[in-house]
Amino acid sequence: MKQFVVIGLGRFGSSIARALAEKNFEVLAMDRNEERVKEIEGTVSQAVVVDATDEKALKELGIKEFDTAIVSIGENIEDSIMVTLLLKEFGVKQVIVKAHNELHAKILEKVGADRIIFPEKEMGEKLAESLASPKIFDYIELSTEYGILEIIAPKKFCDKTLSELKLREKFGISVMAIKRKMPYTKPDGSPDFKEEIIIGPGGSDEVLQGDILVLLGKYKDLNRIEKL
Repeated sequence: MKQFVVIGLGRFGSSIARALAEKNFEVLAMDRNEERVKEIEGTVSQAVVVDATDEKALKELGIKEFDTAIVSIGENIEDSIMVTLLLKEFGVKQVIVKAHNELHAKILEKVGADRIIFPEKEMGEKLAESLASPKIFDYIELSTEYGILEIIAPKKFCDKTLSELKLREKFGISVMAIKRKMPYTKPDGSPDFKEEIIIGPGGSDEVLQGDILVLLGKYKDLNRIEKL
């Protein structure tokens, strides 16, 4: 089984990590932001709070044993370059890095990145598809104006019904489905979680913390939801 490490757990990085974990790949997710790490704990194989520019920390995590590293550091271009360089020095077979602009991409090429991506052009689901065959989406372009977005429910939405949220009236957004992790007991008696999908939810359906919402709407309106 392939092993992946995802560095940087913003929207893009976390969506990739979740998509790979759902396909039962071993995924190590890391970020220096503790809150982001907590949000993905229990979904991936291991989630750790770490500064990925710390060479010693990467070594202790056995980073050289991973097949593919995905670097999705959003805040700091210098850190992105440094982490890419360290991963290549450790001998990670494939290093995929999110670039912010053409200059950033050129530098990443110089330090050995195997693949450089621009999220605006290559959405998270397309990368996931290239790494794991079944189709998983994060953002689907339906037309030049409309798309489908899969997003973790914003905190403001939690514990409210769809009627209370009035997403169509306020944002022009339709909720196509709600994906939810439900606890259950495995045959051996141990607790676990399985995913349930509410297709075409109604106004009385409530949004819970940790839910994944599948939303249909105009890009400008979906972007408003992303920023909540």
